Amino acid sequence: MPQPRPTACLALADGTLFYGRGFGATGERQAELCFNTAMTGYQEIMTDPSYAGQIVTFTFPHVGNVGVNPEDDETADPVAEGMVVKWDPTEPSNWRAAEPLSDWLARRGRVGIGGIDTRRLTRAIRQQGAPHVALAHDPSGAFDIEALVAAARGFTGLEGRDLARAVTCAQSYRWDEMRWAWPEGYTRREGPGHRVVAIDYGAKRNILRCLASAGCEVTVLPATATADEVLALAPDGLFLSNGPGDPAATGAYAVPMIREVMDRSALPIFGICLGHQMLALALGARTIKMNHGHHGANHPVKDIETGKVEITSMNHGFTVDSQTLPAGVRETHVSLFDGSNCGIRLEDRPVFSVQYHPEASPGPQDSAYLFDRFATAMAGRRG
Repeated sequence: MPQPRPTACLALADGTLFYGRGFGATGERQAELCFNTAMTGYQEIMTDPSYAGQIVTFTFPHVGNVGVNPEDDETADPVAEGMVVKWDPTEPSNWRAAEPLSDWLARRGRVGIGGIDTRRLTRAIRQQGAPHVALAHDPSGAFDIEALVAAARGFTGLEGRDLARAVTCAQSYRWDEMRWAWPEGYTRREGPGHRVVAIDYGAKRNILRCLASAGCEVTVLPATATADEVLALAPDGLFLSNGPGDPAATGAYAVPMIREVMDRSALPIFGICLGHQMLALALGARTIKMNHGHHGANHPVKDIETGKVEITSMNHGFTVDSQTLPAGVRETHVSLFDGSNCGIRLEDRPVFSVQYHPEASPGPQDSAYLFDRFATAMAGRRG
């Protein structure tokens, strides 16, 4: 039987081409290509602001089978530029589904391609590093291959780019919604709590929910907030969120703020992902670009201080160079995949951060205790 004409094409900067079937929005996107090994949570992944400037290859083949729903968005709109999957998305079969994945992507302006050999693509990413790509979806199947390859080669990459400014909030706001729980769903926290200022470098909603569930009154400030703006709120603690892009670029304005807050106060500080990297830079360490990064919900991390191994959710393409950690800063966690740094803390102050995502969404909740650790540190300061 004759095969239907491809309606989507993924072009790598080295000229490699992958043809498949397009879904979602039509058009063309350029980005860095990564792969994610999570078996669930494609909606949370696509709406995670940390994926700005990236197209995600899903190694799990069954994507779209539970549809999408408004409750699972990590931010208002998808941030990842597109998605690459093995099988075409099916009609959703889940009681929570509000619409099919393809319709949701089309309405949100994001491109998808199915029918791809994702094993081959993942091997290429692991061996050669995260490539620059162009992804095109045209129902007529008419592609200008030379132009697509040129577009992939013209992508500037993530190094040196401050993407936090593009995904941060425009103004400050309060957050009181707690984690989803059966049968009520999302509920609101009430009463007094630890006053937390959360810096939004691209914060996931479930991180904020975890803070609220840990008893925190959360005020979110934009990534460019100053130390004066932070301290004017008289917080009990400072939280540094996840986010996209090159930490060194975001650090140009974030690091001076963190250092000034630390100089002027003894606030407990907790950072996640990009927030971890911002804290490390503020303490004098450096960050480096990884070959293909860590993206998935099955990453083993060892707590050096307790010997405990946690299965974690990760999403980062840069890492803290542990060899540059200064005196007084202790490495607390390492990846059991490649030994890269996954956590630090100050020896003399309640200041700590982790590279992975203890809020999961998607992923295991082995590390959720870190939010309680932050709350305990703030309670100790109050006491």
